[in-house]
Amino acid sequence: MKVKTYVLGMFQTNTYLAVNEETKECVIVDPALFSAEMKAYIQKEGLTPKAVLLTHGHIDHMGGASETAKEYKIPIYAHEEELAVLKDANVNLSSSFGAPYTLEEALPLKADEKISFAGFSFRVIFTPGHTQGGCCYYEESENVLFSGDTLFAGSVGRTDFPGGSISALIRNIKERLLPLPDDTIVYPGHMQMTTIGNEKRENPFI
Repeated sequence: MKVKTYVLGMFQTNTYLAVNEETKECVIVDPALFSAEMKAYIQKEGLTPKAVLLTHGHIDHMGGASETAKEYKIPIYAHEEELAVLKDANVNLSSSFGAPYTLEEALPLKADEKISFAGFSFRVIFTPGHTQGGCCYYEESENVLFSGDTLFAGSVGRTDFPGGSISALIRNIKERLLPLPDDTIVYPGHMQMTTIGNEKRENPFI
């Protein structure tokens, strides 16, 4: 898996392009905006996007999801508990940061469900705490975790937004993410990438 990172929007959100260099297919994770730069790269490399995966429903992670999905005629997925967040402009924070925006077309995923796109198999790890239905996507064979705003390098997601819970967040990180192999590469929703082992040793929150 080749992972391209695009830092987008006012909150400097990491939007990821997970590329299968053999099949020339890809998956788009958390499109904060519709990125002309990413579109140009997809065209240049002759890639075929297969799905949009959302770690959670805050506007800075899904603001470009609908336009991206329409551009490539692909589905959008989020955890089933997060669909209500996507559809509520107050809870997804779009009302607080610009124009109210809702996303209606996301398809539901269940905890521990495995989904296959672009030759990858992602396991949905349910990690509520930052939001009520937040999740991470783990590709075991590629040793990669897309953690959204659940786990950061040296930090964890905020829990002072609607549906947030610091106790739930820390518990889910400890029980569901830290058991992953130490060398698992973590691609978070903001800031630099890290590894599970680094966070076990150095993250003061866990």
